[in-house]
Amino acid sequence: MSTNPVRASEMIAPALVTKRAELQVFSTCPSSVTHPENYLDWVKQAARWSEQAGCTGMLIYTDNTLVDPWMVAQVVVQNTSSLSPLVAVQPVYMHPYAAAKMAATIGFLYARRVFFNMVAGGFKNDLVALNDGTPHDKRYQRLVEYTLIVRRLLEEKAPVTFEGDFYRVRNLQMNPRLAPALAPRVLVSGSSEAGMCAARQMGAIAVKYPEPPDQCAAPVEDTQPCGIRIGIVARSKDEDAWQVAEERFPEDRKGQLTRQLATKISDSTWHKRLAELGTSTNGRGAYWLHPFENYQTNCPYLVGSYETVAAEVARYITGGYRTFILDIPASEEEFTHIGEVFSQASGTAVAPEGAGVQ
Repeated sequence: MSTNPVRASEMIAPALVTKRAELQVFSTCPSSVTHPENYLDWVKQAARWSEQAGCTGMLIYTDNTLVDPWMVAQVVVQNTSSLSPLVAVQPVYMHPYAAAKMAATIGFLYARRVFFNMVAGGFKNDLVALNDGTPHDKRYQRLVEYTLIVRRLLEEKAPVTFEGDFYRVRNLQMNPRLAPALAPRVLVSGSSEAGMCAARQMGAIAVKYPEPPDQCAAPVEDTQPCGIRIGIVARSKDEDAWQVAEERFPEDRKGQLTRQLATKISDSTWHKRLAELGTSTNGRGAYWLHPFENYQTNCPYLVGSYETVAAEVARYITGGYRTFILDIPASEEEFTHIGEVFSQASGTAVAPEGAGVQ
């Protein structure tokens, strides 16, 4: 098994074929809050890096503090030839018809598939500001109805009529029609029981902010596609990887206080669980929550040598997770190192029977 870094153009996608399942990897778009200056250039650059690395797509966040994700999605599409935007969709922000229209328009103009990252919650203060007091579990029930309408509008030729607890439409039809080959794929948070139930109902990929591989429960059903959101810092030697990680994510007392406040006001299951884990994973194991605890990112990291990190990734794959959403890329070089991790992991992991990608 080679430990030589692969070129960016050879990365990620060619390596993501295991014995029984093909994997898909998404990057994450830079934030307009952390990169307010020259933000457009940051988006273009990260999108090109991601495409050259062989990523399936790029996650684009949404909340009250960020620029509109659909406008960012258009920038991503215009500056790449195959990368799919994975757009975070919050029902409070737009009617399901509007979301479907965006996907149909991108398909019509650019012949590009859109992935939906269906968002049930978000920051509680954002929801309060928008006068949305819907309880946590009911937000997932609303999301199921929302997604059903979006999918029917984009995938069915006949006008759509639907009557639910949250949405009603009658003889609603989508124009322009979306080519069947560009039918959307859907991801949703699967960290809570309500989220996992919604994922099954929607036929969506359930994405988790994972616990360490030895604590991360495997999907209940092999037929339920699942994924994880994670960052990776890997180098040929453990000490080199840790040097990079600690320089990139220094301790930040202000960030720690902000995280503590965010945890108190959030009703997200994954947020509270990662906060709990932070008190028990302070050592230098491969699984690292320091960036999360310092409010520098919203996902765990895996840090170490290629072999160390690949072993952890392989355990996730063997556990049934086939979709990986990586953190915001620090540089093009990072994709090369991450590519080596996936190359090694895909050579050792054995995915469960029936595993696959939507």
